Amino acid sequence: MKKILLVDDEILIREIIRDSIDWEKEGFIYSGDASDGEVALPIIERVQPDILITDILMPFMNGLELSSIMSKQFPDMKIIIISGHAEFEYARSAMQIGVQEYCLKPISPAELLKVLHKVSAEIDKEREIKMQLQLLKAKEHESNTISQDKLLNDLCSGFMTTSEVMHHSASIQLNIIAHYYIVTVLDLREAEADKHEEMNVMHDNERLLLDKCKILKENYKQLMFQRSRSESVWIIKGDTLENLKLELQLFQDLQKAISEEAHSLPVSIGIGSVQDRLQKVHISFLDAMEDVHWRRLSRQNRNVLSEMKTATLDPTLFLDRGAFMDFLKIGSHNKLSSFVADYAAALVDINWHTSSIGFYILNDVTIEAFRSNKDMYRHLTEPEKALQQFQQMIGKIRTWEETCSYLIHLIEQFWTWRSRIYDKYSDMIAKVKEYIQLNFEKDNFSLQDSAEYVNLSPNYLSRVFSQETSQTFIEYLTQVRIRKAMDLLKSTSAKSYEIAFLVGYNDPHYFSNLFKRLTGLTPKEFRKNGTADEALDILKGDSLHEDD
Repeated sequence: MKKILLVDDEILIREIIRDSIDWEKEGFIYSGDASDGEVALPIIERVQPDILITDILMPFMNGLELSSIMSKQFPDMKIIIISGHAEFEYARSAMQIGVQEYCLKPISPAELLKVLHKVSAEIDKEREIKMQLQLLKAKEHESNTISQDKLLNDLCSGFMTTSEVMHHSASIQLNIIAHYYIVTVLDLREAEADKHEEMNVMHDNERLLLDKCKILKENYKQLMFQRSRSESVWIIKGDTLENLKLELQLFQDLQKAISEEAHSLPVSIGIGSVQDRLQKVHISFLDAMEDVHWRRLSRQNRNVLSEMKTATLDPTLFLDRGAFMDFLKIGSHNKLSSFVADYAAALVDINWHTSSIGFYILNDVTIEAFRSNKDMYRHLTEPEKALQQFQQMIGKIRTWEETCSYLIHLIEQFWTWRSRIYDKYSDMIAKVKEYIQLNFEKDNFSLQDSAEYVNLSPNYLSRVFSQETSQTFIEYLTQVRIRKAMDLLKSTSAKSYEIAFLVGYNDPHYFSNLFKRLTGLTPKEFRKNGTADEALDILKGDSLHEDD
């Protein structure tokens, strides 16, 4: 129902209009009246009528002044003017103000009702349009949310180029730019978890961790999307590696707690690799999904193992996966047999013919080896097939000696895979060094250029280059440039600033200072008195690095 307020200085007019219409029956509420515009102001403020009926000529504040004020203060309020003056100027002024109807006195109740119903219909139509606009805005917001999910999903799936990501993220006002990225995946099978709880087998620490996972899904929404009913994915970003580490800490803590305290819960958290380009977020996502996969296999195996543990076996002796992984990474061949004998000592008393607990223990160690050392087997096209082959070997074990032989074979196989990776690295490093030799004279030549040349991330190339050459990329680049500068100083008459330009330095002062710091001589002194052998000995020292 629409609220009506009447303003007219003639009391008789007000009474006739008030008393001759059955307002409620007609769908209106008569909210009061006033004798002039000034008196009407506080009443309008309090009542806020839908329709204002006002005369024009009134003392203190006329109807046009009142209408002008109300149209600005309450733009949705409809105004009907009833006046005994038919002059065009009044009507034109009323239209300029935005008055809906201009009626001449005398006006009968039936005529006024006709005008009121017309204005009421306009109000209903405007309200319907406004509601539709609000629904459209709500749908647009929902669409934006869906678009964000699709954008992040496509980014992780590798379906979008960097320019496409930039374009679409800007269109939905999503800030996705950062120096570093890492993807995390939470795989939470809530139906299984609820069933687990209904069976009254959930411990307090498990229930607490499950609640933390659910809270994480509900509250940590930044760059998050729901990949499936069970899988939640976050793209975590940071302007520095330290910031990224802080953002990641919550996921790492939960991951560790689930692995150590709640391995029976259907929950896995996978953490991908750090990447420094949007286009490589896809790689981090694949790493995170792979991490989830191996953790799920490990959890399932350990669940069976937990159900089978006997009092005669101390699980801390043979479930110390960390010690096995450490030896796998840094152990040596001459200590292999002794390490395995000590590590497998707890399995001596297992009867492999009557109990299957030993198979699950070895399977647990094997799965963890695959999960923790993926860099060693990444060249394999089907790592799960390799895992199945090891599991088939486990199924054939019948003695403790065969157990030790299996563990030795497992370690040696991973070492063989690692050596293949190192061979691959040596080829890659050779390509990078050759690329540096061909491009060092470019002043803007960088690690980024070399990384793109061998299809690696700059961070990964930097780490591998340092590991394989015992010097950083920039140290090697500087060494190549200074060696070439020494050759030019001895074999040409080119000036120092010309040589600086020829070896990739646009600033001759910087080149001169760097040359002296690394060789102990200025370019001029080296040309006159230095020898290449002396300078090369200095270049092989630990002090070689270029501030870039």
